[in-house]
Amino acid sequence: MKKIVIAGIIIAGLFSSCQDIGDDYLEAPAKSTLDESVIFSNAGLAKGAVDGIKIPFAETNSYRGRFLPWYGLNTDTEWYNTSQTAGDNADLCVYDTKPTNTQMNTTNNAWAMMYSGIERANICIRGLRNFGKPEPGTDLGYLLGESLTLRAIYYADLLKTWGDVPARFEPINSQTIYLAKTNRDEIYKQLIKDLEEAATLVPWPNQSPNTTTVERVNKAFVKGLRARLALAASGFQQYPDGIRRSKDAELSVEKMYKLALDECRSVISSGSARLESSFETLWRNYNQENITAGGESLWELPFADGRGRMLFTFAVRHATNNQFHANGSNRGGAAGPLPHVFYDYDQADSRRNVTCVPYRYGAAVNGIAKQELGALDTWYFGKYRYEWMKRFVTSTNDDGVNKMYMRYAEILLMAAETANELEGPAAAAPYLKEIRRRAFAPALHGQKVDSYVNALNSKTTMFNAIVEEHKFEFTGEMERKQALIRWNLLKTKLDEAKVKMANLKARAGEYADVPSTLYFKLGTDNVTLTIYGLNRGEVTNPGADYTSFAWNKLDDVKLNSLYKAGVNPDNRQFWPIWQVFIDGSNGKLTNDYGY
Repeated sequence: MKKIVIAGIIIAGLFSSCQDIGDDYLEAPAKSTLDESVIFSNAGLAKGAVDGIKIPFAETNSYRGRFLPWYGLNTDTEWYNTSQTAGDNADLCVYDTKPTNTQMNTTNNAWAMMYSGIERANICIRGLRNFGKPEPGTDLGYLLGESLTLRAIYYADLLKTWGDVPARFEPINSQTIYLAKTNRDEIYKQLIKDLEEAATLVPWPNQSPNTTTVERVNKAFVKGLRARLALAASGFQQYPDGIRRSKDAELSVEKMYKLALDECRSVISSGSARLESSFETLWRNYNQENITAGGESLWELPFADGRGRMLFTFAVRHATNNQFHANGSNRGGAAGPLPHVFYDYDQADSRRNVTCVPYRYGAAVNGIAKQELGALDTWYFGKYRYEWMKRFVTSTNDDGVNKMYMRYAEILLMAAETANELEGPAAAAPYLKEIRRRAFAPALHGQKVDSYVNALNSKTTMFNAIVEEHKFEFTGEMERKQALIRWNLLKTKLDEAKVKMANLKARAGEYADVPSTLYFKLGTDNVTLTIYGLNRGEVTNPGADYTSFAWNKLDDVKLNSLYKAGVNPDNRQFWPIWQVFIDGSNGKLTNDYGY
């Protein structure tokens, strides 16, 4: 189905240095076994080299098995489902990560793999510029734009995870083996410049054979990524001297919000992407691995069928192999929505039941598993479901489903946020309305869309509504953490979530009408549960054919595990650089923030 193909064995020689970097990114590169002038003057060979930039995404301890399963938890909407269990796994989520974390402190970890991808991109960018005549409208031009974008993706994830990191925008040589950290402002400025160039080289979705799938970059994604980086660069974040916005005049809110708004409006006016017709359709298409460009997904991190762990990690929990997969026992369910999030949705919001799932699949009998209720404090992300796949997964470690890296809904919400800041709430309203129209049935648009949004008549009320809409739209996609950081709301919203969970446990305040008892029965298919009592006010026993189930398990230990006691999440916005890379840096790298 989806493959990253390297064009011939000779291409591997170009990246012989990168294999070394996978073991230790500080090693100097070997000379290419095939001259760059041959590779990068030929579109077919050059494509093989550019495809090689993507290889580090899928390495065992890279995005596949270490970065994607852990980064982005815990927020005010999502958490690691066993955050209360002390250990290195939980430490990654509860803002108490150590440089010696056993999941991460290896020479082939995500940090090394990101720099391996960057080195591959640097070689391609140099070769294409020197030998390829990469002009707009040509295949070699597209490949340069793709290389610049892939490098920006690696750097974007380094910056949001570690803050200041070494800047490498040229292939490694003997003088640059060891580098100190660079002020992230300088890296952001380079990425924003690179993506401006990439947008001139990369066509819109479906405008060329190169942009017919979301596994290859297109102009809508490039512009969206540039907008995302502009907001991150100008937003609040932890610097070594405290939490603040950038002091660089080039990264001011005024300039970066204008840039982001212009880019988002360019994507919107292009008509090259769109919201899917329904929220459930979006996520069914995703799980069915529909990678056709021009819909809501703008770019996906591409995994081959036997690589990648999005469902393996985040799907609704399956206790054993069953009628839906043979991916092994206890697959999915490593993380889920916070227990109060389901009850924060409007009951009529179509995103609620897709996002928040209260059941799991029990042990299979004769190959068939049935849904069963879990516990109030253990929900699952319904956006990821083996039962929605078309393929039957048989791998014991991977499912092969892509990571949806950006979708059109984010373009609309970034447009709303920046328009509100620069032009006021009336300018933001159309973008927020478009998001909510998809969430509610047409009969409710007058109340839930028009009246609701029109009442947001100040910048403050509109901004607060956008923050809430972001929660309802993106829970389970691990995009929330960086947004909370740049809004300077990380600890504030985490503390609010802890209060909300305490109120839910006590059935007090805004959760006073949440039932403490659920009633369930198996449907006619003898697999699917019919559940009564999840909606507020559903307290009457629906009949003798239902079984009651106590819906009150939310102990204080788990409630308080959102972040570790005694830790201030605002002072732990980043992971530490792993000790193995500190030790191998010839004294150039150190950790900040008290690590």
